[in-house]
Amino acid sequence: MKALVIHRYGGPDVMKVEDRPAPAVGDRDVLIDVRAASLNPVDFKLREGKVKLITDPPRPIGLGCDVAGVVAATGKDVTRVRAGDEVFARLEKSRMGGLAEQVAAHEDVVAIKPRGLSFAEASSIPLAGLTALQALRDVAGVKPGQRVLIHAGAGGVGSLAIQIARRLGAHVLATGSTGNLELIKSLGAHEAVDYTVAGAVEAVRELDVVLDTLGGDSEKRSLAQVRRGGVVVGVAGMPDLPFARTSLPAWVRPVIWLITAGRRRAARKAGAEFRYLFMRPDGSQLAELGAWIDDGTLKPLIHRTYPLTEVGEAFAELERGRARGKIVVTIP
Repeated sequence: MKALVIHRYGGPDVMKVEDRPAPAVGDRDVLIDVRAASLNPVDFKLREGKVKLITDPPRPIGLGCDVAGVVAATGKDVTRVRAGDEVFARLEKSRMGGLAEQVAAHEDVVAIKPRGLSFAEASSIPLAGLTALQALRDVAGVKPGQRVLIHAGAGGVGSLAIQIARRLGAHVLATGSTGNLELIKSLGAHEAVDYTVAGAVEAVRELDVVLDTLGGDSEKRSLAQVRRGGVVVGVAGMPDLPFARTSLPAWVRPVIWLITAGRRRAARKAGAEFRYLFMRPDGSQLAELGAWIDDGTLKPLIHRTYPLTEVGEAFAELERGRARGKIVVTIP
């Protein structure tokens, strides 16, 4: 089968579409004929070796973690889906490789594709949708009436987070460039904040929750914007100490402690809390998002689709950081 892989970390030139063996299928695995796979920033960060402290798979490394397709076969103990079902999934973190003609995934990360979505649209949902849902509901515990700020509201995570926060009953604010403000409002944001205007974002105060998809200094600025007792959930920057203690090697933890000292000081000063989210694949939550899509609550936003033969161009567009919604690669 054809698959996009890397044999070493590096820039775009290390990516190759190669013939690879078909994936092995365990007793509780689902073999999926992939029809589409969406791209996420983690894909080029993995390619560049920027996440190897968290995951450093054996070579060759398959790229891509979001897929939609048709079940080709199932392991003998699979009960949730059957051959012929149209499904979507965020692959397990140890089994990346969605940019391929076939993938195998544990049935617990797979869900039936929403009826009204194309494969391309369905592939755009898993990582971004699960990140937004887990950040807002599971980590931050968003409640009706709370003021929630979402950074990069026109992006893959942000565009879904706006809609999810609205479903949770929040008063939603979202940042974006001048040209994306109307789009952000059309997604359901009560207020769209133009980050290109000096001081516009910093002027937003008395927030209960911030979903920070930017990382770095944006996290510290976000902590200054929440009211005392507020929560900033970060999904793009450095991990926090609880995550480091449970998921990273012991020698890394002092490094994380030093690097995040400024963020901890900002949290103490604000009387607020910073929480780091490392999204987990979850087929049950994905099915919940699928139900919201079917009832019209949640809609995907596709920036552009590319065939697998143009996957290099798709990555180049992703890395420019200007996409409105998700970039999708279709698999023949």
